[in-house]
Amino acid sequence: MIKNAVADSQAKLMNVAHRVILTASGKRLLSKPFGMPVVELHTIGRKSGLPRSCYLTTPVHDSNRVILVASKGGDDRNPDWYRNLQSSPDAELVLDGERRKVHARTANESEKAELWPKIVKAYKGYSTYQRRTTRDIPVVICEFRS
Repeated sequence: MIKNAVADSQAKLMNVAHRVILTASGKRLLSKPFGMPVVELHTIGRKSGLPRSCYLTTPVHDSNRVILVASKGGDDRNPDWYRNLQSSPDAELVLDGERRKVHARTANESEKAELWPKIVKAYKGYSTYQRRTTRDIPVVICEFRS
């Protein structure tokens, strides 16, 4: 229990630090960690009903969708942002300064099998995260809405 609280606090602190560095640098620093673009995900809290946001990387994206990986660094629990999307899949993403509406869904088995090699090619750390946990790390497909 304490281990989870410490891990959650560290993740929240890292997100705040990332936000501060991005803002202070005019989005020049930390905009592509590990070569992946940063997106700001805006969700609705599943318990509170309040707006929530966090910074994530997208290993795969194109003009129709953004792919997110609910790895939580290989933790045995799904990240809060993923659980928020499960509860309320209509969300917004900011990518390259443009805020867009998305509908998020968990990739099915065949979609994940197709995407996973591309994800790991973009950042090898995802394979390490998967080895760290017994849960199957969800891959989230965020499809742009008009």
